[in-house]
Amino acid sequence: MIEDYFRKIEELIARASFAHSSSVTYDKRSTYIGFVRGVIYFLDGSRLHFREFVNVQHGIDCYVYAYHYQNPEGDLVFRYDNSPHYHGLPGFPHHKHMGNEANVVSASPPDLGYILSEIQDLLSSPTP
Repeated sequence: MIEDYFRKIEELIARASFAHSSSVTYDKRSTYIGFVRGVIYFLDGSRLHFREFVNVQHGIDCYVYAYHYQNPEGDLVFRYDNSPHYHGLPGFPHHKHMGNEANVVSASPPDLGYILSEIQDLLSSPTP
């Protein structure tokens, strides 16, 4: 049921001790299909904008996703998405923008838990 998935998202955010707040909306489209959109604000001033359109009837099938992480100044740190615009990359349409829009690499489709782990690693790394 999509409500179970929505609860999982809430639990992931609640367990992220490096986040101070969030704003998330949930749109139930059917028993198994839903849309999630939100922003998570982190203690250092950075933020994650994300959206997922998912079907959870047979596992988690994420039709559309984007996880856009910005530093405190609003600059892109990374963005994972599956917009179909990099046909030449292995794993098309899944990809990751790193640091700027032009630096794009192939990526496996992530989930919010993976993204939060990546952000936690970045926040706990010493800056040069």
